[in-house]
Amino acid sequence: MKILMFGRGVIGAVYGWALERAGHHVEFYVRPGRAAAYGDTIDLDLLDARRLPWGKRITEKWPVRYRESLEPDHDFDLIVLSVQHYNFAEAAAFLGPRVGGATVLVFNNLWVDPLTAIDHLPTEQVAWGFPGAGGGFGDDGVLRAALLPVVFFGTLDRPPTAREQAVRGLFRAAGLRVRENSDFRGWLAIHFVQNAGLHTQSLRLGSLSTMTRGDVREAILAVRELLPLVEARGVELRRHRADLLPFTAPVWLAAPALAWLLARFPPMRRVTTAHANPEELRAICRDTLAEARRLGVRTPRLEAAEPYFTDGHLALK
Repeated sequence: MKILMFGRGVIGAVYGWALERAGHHVEFYVRPGRAAAYGDTIDLDLLDARRLPWGKRITEKWPVRYRESLEPDHDFDLIVLSVQHYNFAEAAAFLGPRVGGATVLVFNNLWVDPLTAIDHLPTEQVAWGFPGAGGGFGDDGVLRAALLPVVFFGTLDRPPTAREQAVRGLFRAAGLRVRENSDFRGWLAIHFVQNAGLHTQSLRLGSLSTMTRGDVREAILAVRELLPLVEARGVELRRHRADLLPFTAPVWLAAPALAWLLARFPPMRRVTTAHANPEELRAICRDTLAEARRLGVRTPRLEAAEPYFTDGHLALK
């Protein structure tokens, strides 16, 4: 399959590498002038946890292909769109007239309604997913990341189309396990507020990986305060009980388990320590708080953390 990763971000690079390793042709679309600046390889330091729970470390200079233009008559089978949520509208508007016959995998965190988000894209060609990987490019240009064994897919209350099934098969063939959710609109909203709750503490401390059990307890309680906001947006929480369990279980049980996962489990620790985009985390908190105020939902812990996502000098290190 011929695959285009939209941009050269962390998610595009990690899954581009995995899909190319599985035998597919992978290219990256980048803005004009960026290809020369990036160079013809990505310095990769990856913890690959697809087969071993603790991960297998892979370090290599990965040769990559870039393109700085995209015409509607291209021959890509799949375009993977994964950008910061606040850049999604611009990316989708650019991509809309250039989709051609490709399937577009929206592999993205979103806070706006999904159908509103893809207004510029051909709906019948869109597949919905979310990555199980993370990390960041360091100041030295090295991508330090972890590839977790699970990737998330879903639909908006309908069965997957043939295009969507093909995308799921592509990721399975690359050694990844697929988790399915028929209410992906709700799943995305819940994931967004979970991030906001966690970052009430990580932005204060400088990293998710340094959170103590007490910090994790406060983060869990912040997430709980945000669940009424998700309900106010029309999400049925009962459909997502399993995903919410780490935040709805007794805090005395959930906080130690989550603290260990973030600080001690190697793949997750790699994700939490290598993340290099503090503006993304601040924007998640800002947008969540703005929506809570718009809907009149009280979120005391998120409100108390507001200085940490509005003042630049308090950004995540």
